[in-house]
Amino acid sequence: MVNPTRGILYPARLPEFHRLPAPADAVELVTWFWIPEWDIEPGRSSRQEVVSYPALNLVVESDGVVLSGATTRASHRDLRGRGWAVGALLRPAAVDALIEEPALLIDSEARFDAPDLLDAVSAAMGSGEGHRERAVAAFSRWLRERIGLPDDAARQANALTDVLMGEDAALTPEEAATRLAVSVRTLQRMTHRHIGLSPAAMIRRRRLQEAALLVREEPAADLATIAAELGYSDHAHLTRDFRAVLGIAPRTYRSESAAESAAESATGEVQAQHPIPDAEDDDGRPDE
Repeated sequence: MVNPTRGILYPARLPEFHRLPAPADAVELVTWFWIPEWDIEPGRSSRQEVVSYPALNLVVESDGVVLSGATTRASHRDLRGRGWAVGALLRPAAVDALIEEPALLIDSEARFDAPDLLDAVSAAMGSGEGHRERAVAAFSRWLRERIGLPDDAARQANALTDVLMGEDAALTPEEAATRLAVSVRTLQRMTHRHIGLSPAAMIRRRRLQEAALLVREEPAADLATIAAELGYSDHAHLTRDFRAVLGIAPRTYRSESAAESAAESATGEVQAQHPIPDAEDDDGRPDE
């Protein structure tokens, strides 16, 4: 599995957070499951900022189920009160059975009617030691029963995300199409049908995730070297990508993340909790 903090911009802010692998009979449907659990002191919130994977997520929370689309920009959730979520990072083979047009959910989410899934995962999350593993097992069973066995087209769609997002990923749509033995136009249709984004957008998102990880975790690394390693044309291109999606320059992000990590290490506590402007309006939910 890839670095567990890839895509998470400020890991020092994280509540208890786990990424669990999909069971063997669900690996064609889910890349992994992610489970945050939090207990934020009253009147405060903790902002979690992410550069999400270019994929759909099916997410169970205590009050319902949502299907979240792929994103084109950095996003955040403000965690409040006490709670949990169990999310499945869906592989393309699972998407067709859940939504007809993934592009309709770009940068948004929609309530998903699955009361049996909600009941099963909620029961598991409240069941004591081993609750996360039981929640993943229940979630996987529901997906298998809902979706069934992937066909050849679904498996080919999974292959395209492996080529675009996996280890030794393609640097261009043309390279990805060649590896999959399809035309670039066919590749574009496949990513639109199963994710809602273009192949080029998926590649840009992967590069930016990797760039943010390197900028944060390798403070001595020269930004020009990082840009070259990830296939950016130059340092300026990396900076433009950072500013467009994250709203800040790489050097600013590096200094901010270093400061938060240092503060967390010094105290042993999550630092990024902030007063809620109007606590009376707080519903305790992790808002988008």
